[in-house]
Amino acid sequence: MAGEEFWRQPDNQGYRPCLSFSLDYRKASAKISKEKRKFLVVVVSGGLNQQRNQIVDAVVIARILGAALVVPVLQVNRIWGDESEFSDIFDLEHFKKTLQADVRVVSSLPSTHLVSQQSIENQMPFHVSPMWIRARFLHQLNEEGLLILKGLDSRLSKNLPPDLQKLRCKVAFHALRFASPIRDLGNQIARRMWIEGPYIAVHLRIEKDVWVRTGCLTGLGAEYDEIIAKDRESNPDFLTDKLNMTNSARRLSGLCPLSALEVARLLKALGAPSNARIYVAGGEPFGGNRAVQPLVHEFPNIVTKQMLARHGELTPYMNKPSVLAAIDYIVSLSSDVFMPSHGGNMGRAMQGHRAYVGHRKYIKPNKRMMLPLLEDRSVSDEEFRRTMQKLHRYSQGQPESRNNKFDRDVLAYPVPDCMCKQ
Repeated sequence: MAGEEFWRQPDNQGYRPCLSFSLDYRKASAKISKEKRKFLVVVVSGGLNQQRNQIVDAVVIARILGAALVVPVLQVNRIWGDESEFSDIFDLEHFKKTLQADVRVVSSLPSTHLVSQQSIENQMPFHVSPMWIRARFLHQLNEEGLLILKGLDSRLSKNLPPDLQKLRCKVAFHALRFASPIRDLGNQIARRMWIEGPYIAVHLRIEKDVWVRTGCLTGLGAEYDEIIAKDRESNPDFLTDKLNMTNSARRLSGLCPLSALEVARLLKALGAPSNARIYVAGGEPFGGNRAVQPLVHEFPNIVTKQMLARHGELTPYMNKPSVLAAIDYIVSLSSDVFMPSHGGNMGRAMQGHRAYVGHRKYIKPNKRMMLPLLEDRSVSDEEFRRTMQKLHRYSQGQPESRNNKFDRDVLAYPVPDCMCKQ
């Protein structure tokens, strides 16, 4: 597969965004968009992409309850320590304006609505339906005029009526635009990338907290693994699911991030030319240059936002991981090819957003199938290359319908809810 083939974009099969709402939805909008008595306050948590998902669901829940939405409160994350507010990261006026026909968004709670501590709801089960939300909260909202929700992550069902799925897409792909200083800087950095030709964006998940949370070995040797093990012992609640698995089983099940070496081998097998320019998105790699070295060895043209930024451009954001993640988001979305080394919120956000803007190439590593081959010394480079190309033939960003699998997220699979052949 020549380099030219590698840069070729998937066939979008004529899919275009289509967010036409039903007549019933539009009729109900007249009243909902002028709501002045019932207010929903939502506290969102996590890193940037987790926050984005929760903001999307906050808008949908406000719509379900016919309430006005107070601009979401961003909780300070104990890992990131970022104290940014909504308007530091997102373009608030654009958010309000884009959603003005769907939900009324207000900057603050009117003084007539007092907040009492016990009124915070943070015990919602997973994947609840609009009916459940109305049954649980509508009475309280009508009585008190206020509902405060916390811990919204994955609480709202992935399968909603068509209008609400479209609303999700409208929020994620239209209303949630980054604040203009971030947008301008992100676009400038993206321009510096593509001025020299096509580029790959790799979301390399090899930060310290990722190793702590996944329960995986770093591949950097015993001293590094020991540091992670100690951290894990002092923060047992950081470790995500499947606690009882061995390191090897966890890795072979595809639950671990790909290392820089594995990313390099996969890109090479899929035909990425060695002079390809690679933008590495993500936080500070655990193990520093040593962790990234195998990727640099195969693909010397590697850059990060820190390397591309001119003097002082990133200085105002050094203690704002959410803003730095937003810059990565913009540069990754603009890339010719995107590949995450691990699943997660950024990978899913890119998958859906790249589909929505025209099915730009997105490589989804089949970790479960590739790892046994990587570990088998008897597999030749040629055999590895052939197998990888076969394995990834249908996971390079072609239109993939959400209908094929129940419970897929519309923000990762916008076909057919939010995109249709016109």
